[in-house]
Amino acid sequence: MIRIPALRFGKEYTSLDKAQLVHHVTGEPVAEVSQVTGSQIARDLGQMDRARQILSEIPMADILGMYKKAADYFANAKLPCGDTELDFDGYVRNLSATTGSPMVFCRRNALKVHYVLENIEEVIGGLTRGLDPEFFDKGFTTRGGRMQAFFPTTNVFGAVLPSNSPGVHSLWVPTIAFKMPLLLKPGREEPWTPFRVLQSFIKAGVPPQVLGFLPSDHSGANDILRLCGRSMAFGDDRTMAPYRNDHRVEIHGTGYSKIIFGEDKAPSWDRYLDMLVESIAANGGRACVNASAVWTPSHADAMAMGIAKRFAVMKPRPWDDPNCEISAFAKPEVAEAINNMVDEGLKTPGARDVTLEVRGTPRLVKEGRIAYLLPTVIRCDSPEHPLANKEFLFPYASVIECPQDDILHRMGYTLAGTVLSDDKAFVSSAMACSHVERLNVGPLPTNRLTWDQPHEGNLFTHLYKQRAFSQAAFNGSK
Repeated sequence: MIRIPALRFGKEYTSLDKAQLVHHVTGEPVAEVSQVTGSQIARDLGQMDRARQILSEIPMADILGMYKKAADYFANAKLPCGDTELDFDGYVRNLSATTGSPMVFCRRNALKVHYVLENIEEVIGGLTRGLDPEFFDKGFTTRGGRMQAFFPTTNVFGAVLPSNSPGVHSLWVPTIAFKMPLLLKPGREEPWTPFRVLQSFIKAGVPPQVLGFLPSDHSGANDILRLCGRSMAFGDDRTMAPYRNDHRVEIHGTGYSKIIFGEDKAPSWDRYLDMLVESIAANGGRACVNASAVWTPSHADAMAMGIAKRFAVMKPRPWDDPNCEISAFAKPEVAEAINNMVDEGLKTPGARDVTLEVRGTPRLVKEGRIAYLLPTVIRCDSPEHPLANKEFLFPYASVIECPQDDILHRMGYTLAGTVLSDDKAFVSSAMACSHVERLNVGPLPTNRLTWDQPHEGNLFTHLYKQRAFSQAAFNGSK
């Protein structure tokens, strides 16, 4: 069993209180993770002015070089992991073991983290919209003959992380490039990726005094969000409700992402079936950018049936099978609760489970100590049905028929929306739609992202604020 310590900004810390992680299939212990208390978090945060100063004195060119090295170490090196060392394959295997996400998903998403490390200049160029990296050394720069200056909004960035997919860690990886100390509270079942990234940074030369890995309970997570000047957090609408209006916290929650057909493309919906399936089911359907609804002016019944037929052949496979298409729930009670929510929604007239009609078997599958939820398509007769605007931690989508002129007004908040139409007026309306965060026009799956265009918040504008700045030379010595 691996014993993973906390990293308290330059000091490894092993606590008496530890969280034990077990293999989702066998129940065998995999790791023990040291836990820190709220008072320890507060004490460490009191040292952040010094940590920020350490980072500010490192030239930006050196930091960018460290990222390149860290990328290589992350994907290719044996790195410390508590009382052992793990190569990349060992990291992926442990990650899959404790989260229930298949190894093929874990590897694919971990490579997204590697991409951001390897291509950090491209990423920060997108986040800053082309700001010269020299700004981070001087606090100002010029572009097009105009002065640009920014100041930091905090002396540390905190991240309260989830356990569902290593791909989300790409969002906080640029923090050190922005010369900001980093405090990570890992998800309970997923300490592996944040710990490995931090070890890659340390091996590449990033001072450990600017890196915190502080596993904790829910109260510790609240302390991080309360005490850090800027932070990000992941969770559903209920969990994130207390921070909805807190400008210090960047929330990554329920996405309600959608595929939106125009009148001109709905009749040829079958040409886009592969894109529909990928948008809904990629990565086990657990990302906020997975589509959870398809809105169309016509052909909704045929679309729902076409998707359902593709979903009906997706079956549970062993966690190390390279052909896995769905994820296990390491806690069967979570799968049962979600399944009950869908079934309860189906009691309201006006919706039917089309996948159940095609597959002929229930969506909830139990195997030993784990459970699966099979991909599900619900055909809703009305946008008002309780299941028309829902999102769950498995491949799920509702299909709703609605007049084209009403879709954008009725579909609600959309993190990632793909519009399929050549109707210029309809596309223009989508471009002007204020409740769509990321907009794709054309056959682009909702889950396909570009790292230089953030789909939910912008880390740079979260950590820095623009200021007016002028500088004049002095005449004489006084």
